[in-house]
Amino acid sequence: MAKDSKTIKIQQYASPQRRHFDQRQTLVGLGLNKIGRSRDVPDTPATRGMLRKVQHLVRVVEK
Repeated sequence: MAKDSKTIKIQQYASPQRRHFDQRQTLVGLGLNKIGRSRDVPDTPATRGMLRKVQHLVRVVEK
């Protein structure tokens, strides 16, 4: 990622157990797979769509 690109810091706070397989794969695509992990992801329309799909499992953390 370039220094001038915007990023969003996200943290997983819920388990993907008993969720649809595609929601689990979305978390893996975001770089999350365990509760408490956090990542900086680029602020793109694709990333926002992924976040909307698993909004009940992750939270956006203020920087």
